[in-house]
Amino acid sequence: MQTGNKTALITGASAGIGETFARFLAKQGFNLVLVARRVDKLEALSQRLKEDHSIQCDAIAADLSDPKAVKGLMKELNKRNLHIDFLVNNAGMSGSYQFAEVPWSELAAEIQVMMTALTELAHAVVPGMKARGYGRIVNVSSIAAYAPPAASLLYTGIKSYVLSISQSMDMELKPFGVHVTALCPGFTRTEFHDVMGTRDSANKIPDFMWQDAHAVVEACYEAVSKGKPICIPGWVNKVAVAGLRPVPDVVRYFLGSRLNPFK
Repeated sequence: MQTGNKTALITGASAGIGETFARFLAKQGFNLVLVARRVDKLEALSQRLKEDHSIQCDAIAADLSDPKAVKGLMKELNKRNLHIDFLVNNAGMSGSYQFAEVPWSELAAEIQVMMTALTELAHAVVPGMKARGYGRIVNVSSIAAYAPPAASLLYTGIKSYVLSISQSMDMELKPFGVHVTALCPGFTRTEFHDVMGTRDSANKIPDFMWQDAHAVVEACYEAVSKGKPICIPGWVNKVAVAGLRPVPDVVRYFLGSRLNPFK
């Protein structure tokens, strides 16, 4: 595919899957808009990608837990005369706290980043994609969307929402040349667990269950290019999801109440 003059926006681009997407899409020839809270890391990454791939790369600091952040981001894009052809909604967080024991502000931030901002940003860029007859949207979900609910975690429910809304978007937008894919990775080797404070729990997971971030991104790019609404990368994850789908709700509840790895 010719990507000249096409621009990709990636949230949570300073590390992990987001940074891997940035490197991958730059190699494909996309111009980039990198969004995250850590502007120092964004600017360093932006400079490297511009030098390595001769692309345009804008770094914009934004805290998507702020309800005003998406409007501010769109205003900045308009000011820079940037339109978005490829959106990667990757920004995420995962609390490992008791639902009833933390201030609402912490839960609200998790919902804002991974549900509200994700949906609002997609809604903001879709009209331009439809008008141009081309668009690609990747919403990062998780195989947790298929897993039993886990005590005290919003994460499973949020990722289930992302999986569902991505399919709904794809049904509506595909006739206009806009493909929407829910990326549902399993355990992926990134610094996400360090940032979220779950590294000790993650280290207990067997090596064969982990996947390289580049392999995840490559599989997702192929899926969204082909118009597949769901991407479950890796054979381990595919087998896990296939085994979880037919499990009755009462059994899922039982398993979730006893097998939460982050309790």
